[in-house]
Amino acid sequence: MVLGYDRQVESLCTGGFALDVEFSATRLRELAKMDGAIVVDTRANRIVRAATQLVPDPSIPTSESGTRHRTAERTSRQTRLPVISVSQSMNLVALYVDGQRHVLEGSAEILSRANQALATLERYKLRLDEVTGTLSALEIEDLATLRDVAVVAQRQEMVRRIAQEIEGYVVELGADGRLLALQLTELVAGLDPDRSLLVRDYERDPAVASGGVPTDLESLGPTALLDLSAVAGALGYPGGDSALDQALSPRGYRLLAKVPRLPGTVVERLVAHFDGLQRLLGATVEDLLEVEGIGDARARTVREALSRLAESSILERYV
Repeated sequence: MVLGYDRQVESLCTGGFALDVEFSATRLRELAKMDGAIVVDTRANRIVRAATQLVPDPSIPTSESGTRHRTAERTSRQTRLPVISVSQSMNLVALYVDGQRHVLEGSAEILSRANQALATLERYKLRLDEVTGTLSALEIEDLATLRDVAVVAQRQEMVRRIAQEIEGYVVELGADGRLLALQLTELVAGLDPDRSLLVRDYERDPAVASGGVPTDLESLGPTALLDLSAVAGALGYPGGDSALDQALSPRGYRLLAKVPRLPGTVVERLVAHFDGLQRLLGATVEDLLEVEGIGDARARTVREALSRLAESSILERYV
């Protein structure tokens, strides 16, 4: 089954029927009883051809052995379109796209693996919340180290990778993955902004920090991600284990993000003006009024919010 139809696909088709009818599961099932391939349009809204034979370029390399799968892989490589090959005897459904082969399994097997991954995600998310709370308390007390920051960045990346795996299961499950998608959305809500804020707070290179995208963390392999030194290196802090104990002071983005109704432009001005979280925490209402765009009401709101956040972070750590 070819997912897409253009001049090149048309040139590979021989025999069969030119249909151009609306797509439906019933029509697909009945047409699949005949030998040959089925071709649908790019959005799978219409069935264009059925019972047609595909004749791709035989010189295109393929690792498949069966005729049907060899044809499917060559057609996908030549047309650069997704091609699905179904083998009833082998109980196998394979998708060929972008030069890769992906085997589609039954909903029961996928859902079982997805639920296991979701349970793992819940445990990792709980641990992430714990280390994030600890880092916030240490920041308030000016006791944060590179190790503390690397642990939070490590856990954020682990959660992101598990969530990415579950997203693949959701796509494969289709309508059966609706509840799984809702659970995933709830568990990872706010993860991307948190990752961005952590990088903006601690990335050594200000130019990289302004982008707020931890691409170096995403490129770490599974083994390197377990090494806190490698994680610290991805944040721009080279060195061995001894370097992990160096003290760090955040810029203040993470804490200011928790202040309600505070525009991003004002956050940038506060960070630039006070140049560090400790100076920001020690700022009085009069100090805040010196920042452009902050009036008396907003200055008092920011001051009170920072005081409450500082108090709650310390209480959560020691109570």
